[in-house]
Amino acid sequence: MKTYIISEVGVNHNGSMELAKLLIDKAKEVGADAVKFQTFRAENLVRTDAKKADYQIKRTLADESQYEMLKKLELSFDDFIELKRYAETKNIDFLSSPFDIESARFLKRLNLKTFKIPSGEVTNYPLLREIGSYGVKVILSTGMCSLCEVEQALNVLIEAGTKRDEITVLHCNSEYPSPYDDVNLKAMITIKEAFKVNVGYSDHTLGIEVPIAAVALGATVIEKHFTLDKNLPGPDHTASLDPEEFQMLVKAIRNVEKSFGDGIKRPSPSEMRNIKIVRKSIVAKRDIKKGEVFSEDNLTTLRPADGICPMRWKEIIGKVAKRDFKKSEAIEI
Repeated sequence: MKTYIISEVGVNHNGSMELAKLLIDKAKEVGADAVKFQTFRAENLVRTDAKKADYQIKRTLADESQYEMLKKLELSFDDFIELKRYAETKNIDFLSSPFDIESARFLKRLNLKTFKIPSGEVTNYPLLREIGSYGVKVILSTGMCSLCEVEQALNVLIEAGTKRDEITVLHCNSEYPSPYDDVNLKAMITIKEAFKVNVGYSDHTLGIEVPIAAVALGATVIEKHFTLDKNLPGPDHTASLDPEEFQMLVKAIRNVEKSFGDGIKRPSPSEMRNIKIVRKSIVAKRDIKKGEVFSEDNLTTLRPADGICPMRWKEIIGKVAKRDFKKSEAIEI
């Protein structure tokens, strides 16, 4: 199964449509399956006196509120209509995470076939119920969540009308960047086993190692923040991949997928030619005369495998040599 790789632009467009379109171009160029934005109205998302997270403070103006920061990063509904159309011309899937019911209903009118619910909205019952009622595919990020909270969110979605097999739950750590020792990637497997859902991973670590490991552990969806330049101002750029890095991630994931195979243990076509070269045969440890009894003292094993397989060792011991054998010669019976 091909891993669905989401290039998370989020708010890395910095409020610029020109930059947003360029990010779509680059996401397609580096091999992402989808490009994802964030749809919100700042007044529906945050109180005007709300503080910013530490990671947001580091890359934004110190004296602005979270509301002021988000207001500058807000795109209009008309902008998203244009971006969806633009993504379609580039043949890349368009996704956007709604942070409020108004935005969710707008995206529904855009006929999105998949809704991505961000980690911060996992406990937002009204929004979960709203999206669950659409009956479309749902990707649910679970940063900052306990297993109980994941279960509660799934129950809301399913009770509202979303089928369990249409939900993919992404394990996630919502620190930017995430410390490696906080990732707890095995929790993705716990989620899969506990709730019998498809699972994936939304990554905020620096680098590409962890999402590659997630694919090896069974992730069907990988999401990673994407930027043109990690030095740009804005809250998420430093925890994002630039185009060259994202392309490396996609290539690595596709190579990992090729390595999975069908699970049947057998020699592969590429290694068949090496069997005779690197396996061994039973050979004479020293010169053996006709009539001698084969024993541990006069037999050994050496490459290549052009004689009797050493797995027949017990069968050969005690047999009588029917002719002379020189040292290192493959014996016959």
